[in-house]
Amino acid sequence: MEGNVRSEDSITEEVVEEVIRIDQHERDKKNVIVPLLLNKMVHSKDIGQNSLVSGPVLVNGRMIQSRSAAALAKLTNGIEKISMFETIGGPPKDDCSISGQDDGRNSWRAIERCVAASVKGFVIGAGLRGGLSLFGILTRLRRKSSVSKSPVKIGKTNNQALLAALRETLRYGLFLGTFAGGFCTVEETIAALGGSRRTARWRSLVAGAIVGPSLLLTGHKVRHTSMAIYILLRAAVLAARCGLKSERVGWLCKPLSWKHGDTFLMCLSSCQILTAWILKPSSLPKSYVSFLNKHGGKDASIIKGINQLAFNTKPFTALKGIEEHYRSSGLDIKLNPEMSIPCTMIHGTQGCTPHFFSFLVQAYLRSLPVYVPVYLVPALLVHRQGLFARPSPILWKSVLGIVRSSLFLSVYTSSAWAWTCFLFRSTGICKPPLIATATFPVGLAVMIEKKSRRMELALYCFARAIESFAICVTEWGVLERYNLTPPKRIDVFLFSAATAIIMHCYAQERDVFRSKYLNVLDWVFGLPDGATKYTSHLNPPSASPDAEISLPKAKALLEVTSGSY
Repeated sequence: MEGNVRSEDSITEEVVEEVIRIDQHERDKKNVIVPLLLNKMVHSKDIGQNSLVSGPVLVNGRMIQSRSAAALAKLTNGIEKISMFETIGGPPKDDCSISGQDDGRNSWRAIERCVAASVKGFVIGAGLRGGLSLFGILTRLRRKSSVSKSPVKIGKTNNQALLAALRETLRYGLFLGTFAGGFCTVEETIAALGGSRRTARWRSLVAGAIVGPSLLLTGHKVRHTSMAIYILLRAAVLAARCGLKSERVGWLCKPLSWKHGDTFLMCLSSCQILTAWILKPSSLPKSYVSFLNKHGGKDASIIKGINQLAFNTKPFTALKGIEEHYRSSGLDIKLNPEMSIPCTMIHGTQGCTPHFFSFLVQAYLRSLPVYVPVYLVPALLVHRQGLFARPSPILWKSVLGIVRSSLFLSVYTSSAWAWTCFLFRSTGICKPPLIATATFPVGLAVMIEKKSRRMELALYCFARAIESFAICVTEWGVLERYNLTPPKRIDVFLFSAATAIIMHCYAQERDVFRSKYLNVLDWVFGLPDGATKYTSHLNPPSASPDAEISLPKAKALLEVTSGSY
């Protein structure tokens, strides 16, 4: 029974593989070009293992985002309709546009593309920031009753908070709208003045760098160093993937393809972040410190006590606060001012090993509320149609993700205390280098997560770690010692460099992107050269006659083989 049931994706994949297999003996795989079921010439390298075409395709005269070959065949057959939200760019250009000649239709297409990118960018920016602001307002209203009873003076009224949220929403909408529309405008201008084919290799790089300062629209007093570093790291990953494909510098980038590189990066990040949290929390954003305080599971007085003991800051003023904290929990202890290791501070009269297991259970319960919205909200937004058709697989996948990610965070925090206690007791001392050493292996907990999420987590944490380390280096006076002065808006500089690399890879090295990111970029920025953008630097494509497969033949094959359902 199982052998008779075949999906359209698998059938179409066989068709595509057969096309490539026929022509593979005649041409090198990197240079072969075949017409794939539709009226678009694509490289064989653009066809993924799941028969997904990485680039946008032309279906019935309309340019749409990447989809599986089977789904595209449905659109061509008229079984499914093309959604207006899938359409990118303007009407397809004729052959004369390939040579860089301009006409009325091409000018209108460029204007339409720039306006559409601006609108889409504004909607995305305002939507994301507005959603976060709305969440903050709801949280504020939820705490309104408790705050009103507090004698502490409130910094902002609800009306002021709402006005600030609207202002932030507008700023971020303008930022992304200006960035998207500005990029398309600069790129189209360069293509019109210098020629589409002559400028194809570098114009996206220049356009990405030019529109980088649009980050200033979020507010001239607001710094986005963490975000800029994170985006620059993402750009570095794309550049490394491009390097791995190169025959000249591929050997140089080979170490970057180490399969456990994401785990090692997470260990480095943990070393800096957790050490800074204990020894120099001012180098981390307040929101991040608040997150660590919550999931670190320890009172602020305990963190301060470890800090004073590590730096041997006497008298230990934090001891009294620690004793009061334990007393409020029903545990009456007296801490020794002459202690050499902080184990008693960390877990009172409880042993190190029992503390690890009890803390693990508590940490897991604290982690669940963090990841429930992380997995369920995308499931409701992205897979809303699938939830009605087949809810069980989607919900089960979300539940499994929640369980796994919550286990990661709980093991991460509990192992941090376990490693510090182990080294403290092994050496009998508590010093800053020892704390840094103990927090390095904590990053191994990321191996609990699935492979696709490890690098995401590692890059996010590494961006925080770099910012924290840079602040520490600055406050240590290292830059002044060598008469170095960083730019006043280094975040804008880093962001511009990152966007230049990313947009260049988007235009010239599309296969280094994951399909989900590529689809979003295609939808926002559209196509500057219609269907010819991604082969504009090549000669007009010509396929081997043996490699050709006509659309009617593909349709007939799908109809015959689908009769086994």
